[in-house]
Amino acid sequence: MVGGMFSASALYPLEVLKTRMQAEAKPSSNPQEETVTNENSSTASNNASNNGDNNNDETESNSTTNEKQTLKNQYTHAATEGMSSYASLMYQHEGGIAPFYAGVGTSAVQSATEKALYFFAYTFFKNGYVNLTGSSNIGTISNLILGCMAEWSHLPVTLPIDCVTTAIQTDDKNRGAFVLLGNILSEKGIGGFYKGIQAYTVLCLKPAIQYTVYEQVKKIVLATRRVNRAAAAGGGRSSAIVVEDESLGAAEAFLLGMVARIVATMLTYPYLRAKVMLQSTYGNAKVKPTIPQMISEQFSEGGVWGLYQGIGPELTRGVFSAALMMMVKERIGVMVRALIDGREEQQKQLINNRGR
Repeated sequence: MVGGMFSASALYPLEVLKTRMQAEAKPSSNPQEETVTNENSSTASNNASNNGDNNNDETESNSTTNEKQTLKNQYTHAATEGMSSYASLMYQHEGGIAPFYAGVGTSAVQSATEKALYFFAYTFFKNGYVNLTGSSNIGTISNLILGCMAEWSHLPVTLPIDCVTTAIQTDDKNRGAFVLLGNILSEKGIGGFYKGIQAYTVLCLKPAIQYTVYEQVKKIVLATRRVNRAAAAGGGRSSAIVVEDESLGAAEAFLLGMVARIVATMLTYPYLRAKVMLQSTYGNAKVKPTIPQMISEQFSEGGVWGLYQGIGPELTRGVFSAALMMMVKERIGVMVRALIDGREEQQKQLINNRGR
């Protein structure tokens, strides 16, 4: 849980970039053309404003609206260019570094809670599976099913936090978490906290795919290591030695965690973007499109890139977060096993001493 909170906080600017870029819809026109149009409109309005004070007020209002629309289109075009362009625009127009940490506390709580509940649920279901089948060898399909069950089990708690976090990250009025929480509750009721839940029919596979890839490749790596060490020690007879080291090294766990996260993200990302758009862009729409309709619309408007808009910060953040988490998980596992083995050894020595 602490590891999840730390990784979420350290890589949070990438999380904000990812969410903001995912939420951007297709612009109505080129930002340069929009600027020229707005300037012409503003000039015409200024000429007409000489007729009276009411026209002056209307001109100022139109000018402000045009400026906002121009900036909005610039943001949308920047989202299609990449995270560096979008980050530069945020830094220039939103007051420096502060917007990159909007909602960091809420996100840290959500990330830590999600990871902790997922691991607890997965361990619970895994132990139940082992007890029912009598076999500790869990296949790929069984792993995926257990992972999906573990993912769905934490959604009643974590999806409302995720919804509030998305609202904070995409809010252009800089309102706080409690204000946005109250708005969601008053406008949509409890159901407002579960916007985008239909995307989890596929998104539940993401952690399942990630941990399944990790565990299955880990088994192959460890099996290969056992064979190689047995061959080196016993002239090719693997039964001549029992290898006690059943954990990955830090570098191995880091690299394997990266690969597993990339595979899971690429397979499920279009649904992740659709979920964010349901929570933000289409959040207050009277008639919301279905997830397949949104994905089809994104593809028709932007091709494959439209499906993967915002993938840069998501991969960067997700890959390093998952790799660090897996590396720490392996090291903690080694320490726990060492403590347990040391305690068992002490108990054996104590029993032997009493026997004497």
